Amino acid sequence: MDFYYLPPSPPCRAVMLLAKLMQIQLNMKVVNIMAGEQLTPDFIKMNPQHTIPTLDDNGFILWESRAIMGYMVNQYAKDDVLYPKEPKKRALVDQRLYFDAGTFHARIFDYFYPVAFTGAEPQPEKLEKINESLNLLNLFLEDNEFVAGNNLTIADISIVVSVSNAETTPLL
Repeated sequence: MDFYYLPPSPPCRAVMLLAKLMQIQLNMKVVNIMAGEQLTPDFIKMNPQHTIPTLDDNGFILWESRAIMGYMVNQYAKDDVLYPKEPKKRALVDQRLYFDAGTFHARIFDYFYPVAFTGAEPQPEKLEKINESLNLLNLFLEDNEFVAGNNLTIADISIVVSVSNAETTPLL
């Protein structure tokens, strides 16, 4: 499997963690987005959205880290613990994945990106939104060992990368 990525990218790191956990060997292909490598004709032909991470599994092309993780478990896992097949358990994992993508990770990015890349001043109201997300995360963990129950799932992997990203952001 060819894996197109940028090392510091949190979504890329989530896929890499899952691959390591599942003992899947990825053929790592760094994409330098600062040099515009994701905008080359070959990359756009492969991924018209020109985003990373992107996975090429023998011609099956997929992008978006959470979709890639779901695919990897469905295609290669020995069991379904990381991404349950039972509808209610899977729905809870999906909800946590969507929380990470649409709320938690998005709020971290919304706070950090303008400061780091445009020189904008940190906005306290955006930091407060991150804290609200952390409070929700604490609620998920209140009666569970993991964010979607008592087993490690792809939602935990995705969220732990967002948490580690927030912890290493000097502005937080």
